[in-house]
Amino acid sequence: MTSAPPSRPGALLRQPRLWLVPTVLSALVVLVLSLLYMGGILSPTDNLDRLPIALVDEDRGEPLPGQEETLGEQITSAVVSSRPGGDVDWRELDRAEAEDQLASGKVFGALVVPRDFTASVAALTTRQASKRPTLTVLSNPGVGSLGSSLAVRINQEAAHRASLAIGEQLVSSTGADPTARVLLADPVSVTTRPGHPLGERSGLGLTAFYFTLLLVLSGFLGGNLVNSGVDTALGYADSEVGPWHTRHPTVPITRTATLLLKMVMTAGVSLLTTTLVMAATIGILDMDASHLPLLWLFSYCAVVAVGLGVQAINAAFGGIGQLVSMFVFIALALPSSGATVPLEATPGFFRFLGVFEPMRQLSDGVRAILYFDARGDAGLHRAWAMVALGLGLALVFGFGMTRYYDRRGLARLTPQPAPE
Repeated sequence: MTSAPPSRPGALLRQPRLWLVPTVLSALVVLVLSLLYMGGILSPTDNLDRLPIALVDEDRGEPLPGQEETLGEQITSAVVSSRPGGDVDWRELDRAEAEDQLASGKVFGALVVPRDFTASVAALTTRQASKRPTLTVLSNPGVGSLGSSLAVRINQEAAHRASLAIGEQLVSSTGADPTARVLLADPVSVTTRPGHPLGERSGLGLTAFYFTLLLVLSGFLGGNLVNSGVDTALGYADSEVGPWHTRHPTVPITRTATLLLKMVMTAGVSLLTTTLVMAATIGILDMDASHLPLLWLFSYCAVVAVGLGVQAINAAFGGIGQLVSMFVFIALALPSSGATVPLEATPGFFRFLGVFEPMRQLSDGVRAILYFDARGDAGLHRAWAMVALGLGLALVFGFGMTRYYDRRGLARLTPQPAPE
């Protein structure tokens, strides 16, 4: 029996069937990724939807002559009514409540009217003025540099409008000379400082995102490497290293048993990868981090949840499983994570994805541990619940599909050569 002559590359390239699948899939993946990644970040201010910002009125002075409210009360009322479209969720809180919500990441910043604000404004029209009235803007870098910057800019704009409104009152009610009238027209200064400071090695609030990305990539890559390694070892896939090609004897094993083997190995490999992520970022690079045992435990569970999800998807979808899991854990997850651009500043589609996409849930948990003292109400409780839900879904979906295939007799067959 003579072997068939090798096919010529030129002849194969002229076959449309050879081009169809890789061309269509590549085009669709690039198009969708472009729309997802750029569509979520192009115009954060145009997509604002109830960005939470605290509004604190500590002004306890007497109202100005002829007025019934302090300037603090007037400012807070004007600020709340100045953005009626719902793009900002102004939360009128006392100082303790505002500090608590800053420390748990529930607000992106705060605008504070100090206790002596009305008195210091009134003093501007007299010779007793000792300092310029000041409004304080508090940032919250723990929620991400962009989200905190958006809140700072909104607060500064609100403070400037309040200053102009106060200046208009002062100018119309006093007989100051022209030079003084210029000073009174915009009398309030604005000072900005962190409301919940982070450590110097926290990447300006970005270490939580990149640490989460490392966890997701560890689970994704580890799961796929275990998947291909087991298939090769069991003889269901070829092993090719450079010019060397081998095929191991096929081991008779059910799809369900194969998935169990892959999941157990994924959980074992994740012990090492999680430890190495922490050793590199904290031990070698000296990233600011506390609650290290809790961080390791959460990170390990996160990596396992992603890895088992990858195994379940691969078992269900076969050859295109890696593409499907890439969309689930990477392509759709990154723009909906809320870690770089807050979800309150993204289009509604990404806010919808953020409800269930894994990176958002894991990012909230990591951020709570790294920046907010591992507080449950900072997102850690929900993150744990979503990790448990993800693990459960991976097990139910994966073993449900493989048992279905096994019952239908859809065994994994060794590829056979084409008949002559």
